Amino acid sequence: MNTKKRIGFIAMSGVRAHNAELTKLGLTLPGFVDRNKIIASLPSLGLLTLAGLTPKKFDVKYHEIADLKKLSELPVDFDLVALSTFTAQLNEACEVADFYLAKKIPVVMGGITVTSLSEEVKKHCTSVVVGEGEPLWPAVLRDFERGTLKPFYTRSKEFDLADAPMPRFDLLDPDKYNRLTVQTSRGCPHRCEFCASSILLTPRYKVKPVEKVIAEIREIKKIWPRPFIEFADDNSFVHREHYKKLLRELAKEKLRWFTEADLSVAGDDELLGLMRDSGCQQVLIGLESPPVLRSSTAEGGRRASLDGVELKSNWKLRQQDSYQAVIAKIQSYGITVNGCFILGLDGDTRDVFDDVLDFVRDSALYEVQVTFMTAFPGTPLYARLKREGRILRDRAWELCTLFDINFQPKNMTVAELQNGFLGLAKQLYSAGETRERRANFKCRLKTSPNFGHRAARQEQLLAA
Repeated sequence: MNTKKRIGFIAMSGVRAHNAELTKLGLTLPGFVDRNKIIASLPSLGLLTLAGLTPKKFDVKYHEIADLKKLSELPVDFDLVALSTFTAQLNEACEVADFYLAKKIPVVMGGITVTSLSEEVKKHCTSVVVGEGEPLWPAVLRDFERGTLKPFYTRSKEFDLADAPMPRFDLLDPDKYNRLTVQTSRGCPHRCEFCASSILLTPRYKVKPVEKVIAEIREIKKIWPRPFIEFADDNSFVHREHYKKLLRELAKEKLRWFTEADLSVAGDDELLGLMRDSGCQQVLIGLESPPVLRSSTAEGGRRASLDGVELKSNWKLRQQDSYQAVIAKIQSYGITVNGCFILGLDGDTRDVFDDVLDFVRDSALYEVQVTFMTAFPGTPLYARLKREGRILRDRAWELCTLFDINFQPKNMTVAELQNGFLGLAKQLYSAGETRERRANFKCRLKTSPNFGHRAARQEQLLAA
């Protein structure tokens, strides 16, 4: 007879846009929401990490809500449930929590969104974990065993990634995923107004020791021998020498991997070479707003769009004129760039949609992502827009999908932003535009002096 206490870790997976026309567009132009779908379908690294912190005396199970059926059919063979959610699914997460509470099963909720809305969320669960979960989870488990769970658990000290536990990757079915996540750092030095994660979870940038990262990758390889890894970082490569050491070790693991970074990687040829040789397939870079390439009345507005986006400096604004050169440099190493643009920034006018299309065509970006500026709870952006009376519906968290509008734009109407976005997406992700981007990348790569260090990899990429 199993006398172990049973803990269910349930991730609220499967975010989708509410806008019906965008959802339909995503079905006909798959590239439009590819990146969002990947994010939504990734396993919850936070819950897997807490599972890794859970002593063997507990019996743990990991579920994703997308795999479960009706609310009334959720598994109930748990003594404790831990929930994590995207902002857009907060209401559904609260419904799940209410279901378990009605069954007399205590529920603990945590994560970035829950940290931002801790008082609101507490109405639906037993306990709320505020901030980084790793330093608090052992206390949660101790109190759970004693029957004395507290309403809130708040960190008293910052978590050191040198103490990071091994996530329970063994709880996953690898056939369900096209990539799995490993975190190598936490935080970002730029502190953008719209970004919640680096502001709410940690006040500083910190890295995980190289040996721990490699150990996690080898653990994943036990269930997926040749994995595709996504580094769950806000901004990789900030500590340059640390990452060069990591990349040299990654090169031994025969991986394909993806990460997010900023434009500064283009200034270090050694780093780019190590990224190439260790299997980097793509780097996502937040460009946010395109430079104006041709004579346009929007030129001042384009620069105004980036002005003030970063709370500490205007670093991206100062880099804007070098965007094309940076993209060309990174892609010359065979590393594709996914350039991300945010539509609806305060400096944006109706010219922005043509400006994005022109820039994507001229820069030969391999991949592009466009999203609406989104006011997430807990961000300085949300606080500012609320003060200005520009939040369309307060606490409408279901609109925080990146593909729905939850604020009043400054220099256009909601309808103009919506229609301009739709028109841009139809052009950007058409079969012809996509083929042209791929062809431009491959054509330039054939003559690049920075690619070909690995002949086999070159042949594979050019044949893709």
